Amino acid sequence: MTLQRNRIGTWIDRWLYRLAGPEAGEVMLGQRRVFIVPTGAGWGFAAMLVLLFIGSVNYNLNLGFAFTFLIASCAVVDMHLTFRNLAYLHLAPGRAAAIFCGDMALFELQLINRRKHDRYAIWLDFYGHAEAVAQAIDVAALGTSSVTLGVASTVRGWLPAPRVRLVTRFPLGLLRAWSYWQPDLRVLVYPHPEENAPPLPLAASPAAHGVDMAGNDDFAGIRPYRAGDPLQQLAWRQIARIDPALGGMLLTKHFEGGAASELVIDFAALPRVMDLELKLSRMTRWVLDAEAGGLPYAFRLGALDLPPAHGAAQQATCLQALAEFA
Repeated sequence: MTLQRNRIGTWIDRWLYRLAGPEAGEVMLGQRRVFIVPTGAGWGFAAMLVLLFIGSVNYNLNLGFAFTFLIASCAVVDMHLTFRNLAYLHLAPGRAAAIFCGDMALFELQLINRRKHDRYAIWLDFYGHAEAVAQAIDVAALGTSSVTLGVASTVRGWLPAPRVRLVTRFPLGLLRAWSYWQPDLRVLVYPHPEENAPPLPLAASPAAHGVDMAGNDDFAGIRPYRAGDPLQQLAWRQIARIDPALGGMLLTKHFEGGAASELVIDFAALPRVMDLELKLSRMTRWVLDAEAGGLPYAFRLGALDLPPAHGAAQQATCLQALAEFA
């Protein structure tokens, strides 16, 4: 039964609403894509017209006929204006920034008006998502307006934009015109960072023969602080970048001849019994903490093996790999 309903819904989308999947690029709402029906107020208005017409016929009231046809003509003009408010409107997808799982995914949508009349009070929302808040927008003649709609994210990976519904009751509210649009737009959802993750997996690599020959000629990196390290070799800049809430660890500058610290965020190094999503959340937290502290880090996940580095490119590559990991 459910499968049959889905097939009927798909057939209606393709035949009636002209929807056959995400629509790439700019889309125009032609006449066959705009639907219009009376609102509750519209049906009440129609009932009033019928009563006025019947009363005018029974009592042969010329002024009654004139008044009835006058307000009926206003309803006809309202129907034209309501339909025109949506018809031939151009739609285009905008930007959609990556988010972390649990945050609100924001989709930017652009409404382009290539006609010489203004369009007022167009409401947009995500069809079938009760938590999505509808947004009202006006589009000036020969102008462009942008609106941002949000939907909650519940799983990591790529989140496609839901179907967009455009509704208007302008100008009198007697009729409701609407249309649907499926934009080709999606948001990358990163795993949610673990709240109370262990400290970064910093490990000191011993020098040759197990001797720590701390020279002071060429800077080679940083490592965790060890008792006895001179204060002048503390990496104050990196220490200042580490949030005290994350442990506020001390770091020491390492010069050639000494022991350099090595930060490797490795999926294989995590316990086998740990849940997959928890592993990815922990690695996400470690990537963010390493970037916040300005610490170079190697990253290993599946076939991806990145050498030690830090910066926006390294972070984006790692987080995308975590989001898409299967």
